[in-house]
Amino acid sequence: MFRLKSQALAASVLACSLVACNTNNPSVANTSALQSAKSSAQGITWNADNTPTTTPIKHLVIIYNENVSFDHYFGTYPNATNPVGEPAFSALTGTPSVNGLTPSLLNNNPNFSNSQNGTAAANPFRLDRTQAATADQDHAYTAEQLAFDNGLMDLFPKYTGFGTSGGSGSFGSNGQVMGYFDGNTVTAMWNYAQHYAMSDNSYADTYGPSTPGALEAVSGQTNGVQLVQSNTPPFNAAPSTSNPYWAYSSYYIKDGQGGYTLVNDVDPAYDICSSTSNTVMMSGKNIGDLLNAANITWGGFMAGFDLTVTNNNGTTGCKRSTFSSVVNKNVTDYIQHHNWFQYFKSTANPQHLRPSSTSTVGYTYESDGKTPDPANHEYDYHDFVDAVSAGNYPAVSYIKAPAFQDGHAGYSDPLDEQAFATSVINFLMKQPDWKNTAVIIAWDDSDGWYDHAYIAPTNASHDPIADQLNGAGLCGSGTTMNGVAGLPVNGRCGPGARLPFLVISPWAKSNYVSHIQISQASIVRFIEDNWLNGQRLGDGAFDATTGSIMDMFNFNGTPNNTSYLLDTATGEPITN
Repeated sequence: MFRLKSQALAASVLACSLVACNTNNPSVANTSALQSAKSSAQGITWNADNTPTTTPIKHLVIIYNENVSFDHYFGTYPNATNPVGEPAFSALTGTPSVNGLTPSLLNNNPNFSNSQNGTAAANPFRLDRTQAATADQDHAYTAEQLAFDNGLMDLFPKYTGFGTSGGSGSFGSNGQVMGYFDGNTVTAMWNYAQHYAMSDNSYADTYGPSTPGALEAVSGQTNGVQLVQSNTPPFNAAPSTSNPYWAYSSYYIKDGQGGYTLVNDVDPAYDICSSTSNTVMMSGKNIGDLLNAANITWGGFMAGFDLTVTNNNGTTGCKRSTFSSVVNKNVTDYIQHHNWFQYFKSTANPQHLRPSSTSTVGYTYESDGKTPDPANHEYDYHDFVDAVSAGNYPAVSYIKAPAFQDGHAGYSDPLDEQAFATSVINFLMKQPDWKNTAVIIAWDDSDGWYDHAYIAPTNASHDPIADQLNGAGLCGSGTTMNGVAGLPVNGRCGPGARLPFLVISPWAKSNYVSHIQISQASIVRFIEDNWLNGQRLGDGAFDATTGSIMDMFNFNGTPNNTSYLLDTATGEPITN
């Protein structure tokens, strides 16, 4: 057994407490002898900075937002309207174009000319900054397929549109689904695109809402559903005539292989905050399992997860909430069906137990290297800030804003969303390890918002009720699934809707638009390629076939370590 040779050395190691002794933090003592001693005693990686990586990126932070299509945020990029009184946006010289809304799509759109959309038929129209709080659109698995209409992309008002009163133009009808924002509202996102890299060819791995998108970002698939509590049947009967496919929105379908695949939202079984009527667990591996096996520090950081916190309005526990002046209501901070890792027994923290200390955040074990840390890698967002501030910066961090700031229409909005994203990135840019950091801003689904891009499915699915993309009961025509021989695995129809995807890093290409096709599973692939020597999750997960995000980086040059801080309210650069 390894023994520390003196009480002084023991005290020093305890003071360093796992990872606080970071070589990039001169305020904390750190020597190679202590690193070696700690690693030998605990059998774990000393810290993220000393873990071998294939790129200079030692810390990946994924800000995973909600419910935005690419055209909804970037359709007219880089051209903004710039009305008086709103944050102005002027594109840098040489800004590349994107696959966005052309004059033809803006003025003669198939969603305007298709009579099936009725009075809600509309061309795309600009949503003003004063209209930031919109309705939540229909975005179920089948509804989105019907809106895409075999690639014609012309039935969004009919199948995914949902309006609210007020506003102008089509704002109050189902035609609201054709609305888009520009750089006067999503100002921070456009400014990040100007100075770093983004993709205009990024897609959801499958059709459908938040839970499938959350799972695909950590496990690369949605198959392997295990029903724990269910009073809802799978798609196995004709939908209602009054509201054909949205009303009949079962959360799982038979996969054709004797199991089930998740296609809509449902709560995780491993969560005290979950519903008592419908919950599921997922079989298979997620990226957390692979990181644990390799002793790489990581965490899922969801605002509202710490049930011991009491907000200023007196709310606490699972119902802890925050008031948003934009949507003018209290919004519960924590949404359990967005929590990536709570669906897997191996990475769940059902009771929301707290980490034993700030220094164990990101680690599987407490400081003795033997006792499992109670949090099991699942934390609140404030734990991320606390740990990084203390010099304990995990290698991989998935971050979710409190719900009112996650961008989900209906209870959040672009202004609250950018306030959170800019606060996170401003914080990280001030850290000593910014030079080794990459931030991804990605979204879990499109919310049903119009986007004109369509890719023929490469993942077939033939459920007679749920699949309607290329005809009744049909998504694609393949007889294999992601390289796995046999019948397609139903419920994994995709790629789905096109989504924004941004990379912010000293190593990111500047003012760059990547056209390489990627997906939500590309996040998993980057982690695997950077830390795990290209290991894959297996079992038909999309990480094996999805595109790489490496095109958005330039690892051959010199990193741009200059901080680009943005105002959290306006999204404009801070100049002083």
